Amino acid sequence: MGLMDKVKAQAEQAVAKGKQGVAQGQSKLEEIQAKKRADTLLRNLGAAYYAQQRSGGSADAVASALAAVDAHSTEHGTVDTAATIDLDES
Repeated sequence: MGLMDKVKAQAEQAVAKGKQGVAQGQSKLEEIQAKKRADTLLRNLGAAYYAQQRSGGSADAVASALAAVDAHSTEHGTVDTAATIDLDES
């Protein structure tokens, strides 16, 4: 194998690794965006439920918010429902 063949092979490996890195970065970005969307949907569900319980908000708003969380869960997997703050210390 000549020098040019070796250089070409190394360049092809570098390109392949670069593409793999980009794909991993894109996957991570999509994961972060899905989590942010899930957090927003859960906040909306909580707000709709709170409004229903405290100020006469509609059951339809709660049902709609719950359906949005369910749809997101179906598309992206289980939604993390763990509290992000210690509710006992607030």
